[in-house]
Amino acid sequence: MAPGILLTFIIGYFLVLILISWLTSRNSGGDNDTFFVANRNSKWYLVAFGMIGTALSGVTFISVPGKVGAPSGDQFAYFQFVLGNAVGFVLIATVLLPLYYRLKLTSIYSYIEETLGHWSYKTAAGIFLISRVIGSSFRLYLVVIVLQKFIFDSYHIPFAVTVLICLILIWSYTFKGGLKTIIITDSLQTLFLVSSVFLSIFFICRSLHLNVFEAAETIKNSSYSKIFFWNDFLASKFHFAKAFLGGVFITVAMTGLDQDLMQKNLSCKNIGEAQKNMFSFTAVFVLINIFFLSVGALLYIYAAKNSISVAKTDYLYPTIALNYLGVLPAIVFMLGLTAATFATTDSALTALTTSFCIDFLNFNKKENSNSAQMVKTRHLVHVGFSVMLFLTILIFNSINDDAVVSAIFTVASYTYGPLLGLYGFGLFIKNRQVADRLVPFICLISPAVCYFLKSESKTILDGYVFDNELIIINGLITFLGLLITSRRKTVLVTTI
Repeated sequence: MAPGILLTFIIGYFLVLILISWLTSRNSGGDNDTFFVANRNSKWYLVAFGMIGTALSGVTFISVPGKVGAPSGDQFAYFQFVLGNAVGFVLIATVLLPLYYRLKLTSIYSYIEETLGHWSYKTAAGIFLISRVIGSSFRLYLVVIVLQKFIFDSYHIPFAVTVLICLILIWSYTFKGGLKTIIITDSLQTLFLVSSVFLSIFFICRSLHLNVFEAAETIKNSSYSKIFFWNDFLASKFHFAKAFLGGVFITVAMTGLDQDLMQKNLSCKNIGEAQKNMFSFTAVFVLINIFFLSVGALLYIYAAKNSISVAKTDYLYPTIALNYLGVLPAIVFMLGLTAATFATTDSALTALTTSFCIDFLNFNKKENSNSAQMVKTRHLVHVGFSVMLFLTILIFNSINDDAVVSAIFTVASYTYGPLLGLYGFGLFIKNRQVADRLVPFICLISPAVCYFLKSESKTILDGYVFDNELIIINGLITFLGLLITSRRKTVLVTTI
């Protein structure tokens, strides 16, 4: 596949996104209300469809199919995690969204300020900023290494320049319209992503001379199709209970307590439309992950038939799509991968900017948040986070030695866990006041304890191996720390 052809399609793709940005923001003046919450006038079905691309990202697109045939024996074990995700999305729709809408929040971390205090609030917002910068950097890194390997290496363009080009393109179509633009561009990018999945299955099946029913039977009878793992609860990270519970709590933390995806939900007109968005999104999310896992099984069957081997599981899908299936499948794959990753990164960049402006610069507490000076400040913050993503990707590129999907969820177990504890305390403990100034230290101690547990669990817990369920322990430690250091609230009684 000629790199020039792929590059031409990617350039055309971004020109379309920039055109959409211009059309959606030309009448808004690029004000902060449009950037932060799209004037709270988004259509729920567009939000739901666009969220698919944001939630899946390039990680799902490459790493999930790649892990199906990994030496560790993953097969379809990831679907146990997806089932937990579905339960987590339902909890978000029924518990968290009503809370956010009742309080009319722009940044969801404002809730922590009202219930726990100033330092707790800043800690929660800071955790999000750190977590999202790391997570978004990992996701963007994934697509950049593919672009570098199959396109930019041919032109002798350095990796750092490739990263910079990607971030400039993202900044160019998000800096003015913000969330209002992203609701539309993410819907378009999701269309490319979903189409790419189905077309990939079609092209692989055609190469294997299988129809849809024969392909399903081949996957079922292959050595890649095991979904549920019930054996060896202590030592197996694939055990259903670990994967399912990890899926539930990681979803609540990484989606329900994450400014990125919740910001889109808060742009809907009312709670009813936001909940319709979440329920419809959940159904499609589960279905599309089945297809991603099926792509993985078909890729390994194809690779075995054609004696194809790769250095990393993350390279399997791009290697076959770009080198073996033909021109059209290669273009479809590259557009799908680009759409998946940039749908995640553009919304993350907007959410990071929103959170910092609201939670640290107090835009929501100032009289004229749409003044020219405030808009200029938002632009500077937007650029600042773009630079931060750039530097983080370069650092990650120099040290990465693991599949990206594992790295992201491992990081999430440490960084999002304290958010579970903070929100859990705020929601369920009404008669106690936290020691507000101690909260940042508690939220640092909890991940440190979890790191120790993960490293030493085989020794101190009789062979137990942690996986995604570690986020539950992380949240629980934070919750207990808040409870132990809190005091009973005093009720002031006035006498006449």
